[in-house]
Amino acid sequence: MIEIATICTGNICRSPLAALMLQTRLADRGVRVTSAGTRGLADHGMTPEAQRLALARGISASDAEAHRARFLTEQHLVSADLVLAMAREHRRAVAELVPARTRVAFTVREFARLASSLSDAALQGAVATAADQDAAGRLRAAVAAVAGQRGLVLPPADPTDDDVVDPYRRSWSTYETSAAQLDPAIDQVVRVVAVATTF
Repeated sequence: MIEIATICTGNICRSPLAALMLQTRLADRGVRVTSAGTRGLADHGMTPEAQRLALARGISASDAEAHRARFLTEQHLVSADLVLAMAREHRRAVAELVPARTRVAFTVREFARLASSLSDAALQGAVATAADQDAAGRLRAAVAAVAGQRGLVLPPADPTDDDVVDPYRRSWSTYETSAAQLDPAIDQVVRVVAVATTF
């Protein structure tokens, strides 16, 4: 089974929304998505605003309401095939906690930026090198191809463009901005997983 982890700060806005979006859209692909926070507000639910964003993206109310925040530990990362941080600070925390996961850790917008430089055919070529492996192994090959674009694809002029803005305790418009940054990034993640699992 493919395992994806999404990471933010409190695990009540960005990372659970990303996890629920991925879990919903990849439900038929044998993917397990978990989320946690570097300063996770243990057992807290998603904020009402984040739940509202989730519902608008086709996530069931029961799934949104069921989320309970978790504090990030090594256990959340050791078997992840892909780690999607919501901001660079979270990616750094992942690298410090489990250095072996650094090669599969990206901010979600960085992953999207790099993945968008690869055509489906290029991703399929990468996946073909792992044709004898299970879906998780094929995804790891695709993720390696995306990681290989680091240094080849120009970084954003503003480094914060690789981050999803934190909306916690901010205005509804900030929540909408955060989700608008997340949406196209999730599209790219779904595309890469789809290529890796359609082989």
